[in-house]
Amino acid sequence: MTLELIGEAERAGARLAAACAMLGLSARTVERWRSDPAEDQRGGPTTAPANKLTTEERREVVETVNSPRFRDLSPNQIVPLLADEGRYLASEPTMYRILRDEALLHHRERSKAPVRRPPTAHVAMGPNQVWSWDITYLRSPLRGVFFYLYLVVDVWSRKIMAWEVHEAESAELASALIAGRCAALGIDSRGLVLHADNGGPMKGSTMVATLERLGILPSFSRPSVSDDNPYSEALFRTLKYRPEYPDQPFCDLAAARAWVEAFVRWYNTEHLHSGIRFVTPEARHSGREAAILAGRRALYERARAARPERWSRGPRCWTPVERVYLNPERSTPSAKTAAPAAAAAAAAAVPTSQPDRSAPSPGGPERRRPAVPRGRVDRSTAA
Repeated sequence: MTLELIGEAERAGARLAAACAMLGLSARTVERWRSDPAEDQRGGPTTAPANKLTTEERREVVETVNSPRFRDLSPNQIVPLLADEGRYLASEPTMYRILRDEALLHHRERSKAPVRRPPTAHVAMGPNQVWSWDITYLRSPLRGVFFYLYLVVDVWSRKIMAWEVHEAESAELASALIAGRCAALGIDSRGLVLHADNGGPMKGSTMVATLERLGILPSFSRPSVSDDNPYSEALFRTLKYRPEYPDQPFCDLAAARAWVEAFVRWYNTEHLHSGIRFVTPEARHSGREAAILAGRRALYERARAARPERWSRGPRCWTPVERVYLNPERSTPSAKTAAPAAAAAAAAAVPTSQPDRSAPSPGGPERRRPAVPRGRVDRSTAA
């Protein structure tokens, strides 16, 4: 079953490593199973762990944490108090696991319970359906003073749709850029999704009013999360790690604009993008992608037919990426085994570039949430 699902994900265009990662496996393990099915001898544990708590010990833990003295305390507080009395029942993780198994671990503070807010997911199946934009810093001759690059990219084709460099960042300049580009392209902007982070220019009143007037649907990253706008961040990294990117600050605004103009021309018309089967964004956006990939596929089929002994696997996938996901919903641990093929196919459409770390981000620093919330627990069902 596992090998069949991974094979389905690969046929859909996912990389083997990405599909295996969704299942918690390594690509080398899957290759070994494919070469010799007998290698997969997983049967699961057949005996209980030798150090497992007995039924009486579990009952003692439940009775203790539900006693009037401890029922309003967390295991992190209960264990030290018991240790002061010379008693040891179980470790904190074991107590948490028992409380979770007994449905006794619930939020009961006056504050609202923590809620996981997944990012808004969007899917693009053609050009001018989902755009992403952001602002990045370009160094100027004055220390602490920057030029600001406004950049809009089409998520489906990866084509840079609009850009400008200014001496300030503002919602007025951003709204003028979006409105002017929609008018220049002559596209119907109603229903177009424009994704951005939570910076001031992105959520300013002028920008919001412009999007409403154009019928554009705004989409925003979660607050204090730095990876909800991956396409713009990956594009900024590509821009700032180009060999031609100057080591010294731009001497003036005109120099910055000239360099960005040359980069945009190269990126749209010459850069073979790995996320769209190594065609240029311009070719994909204009509809020439299918013919290019069909030619590559025919070439590979001829090469395989001429020397089949050199092909241990099927030919390289040259099928166009039909759907591109922006912040796809991530499968929960229980769902990873239920739908790994769909999740791996979604992962294949997400770029692998790292976020831009060469300049401060307008959206603010990233904050990490604790894996396990610490606070008072609810055991009122036993009270």
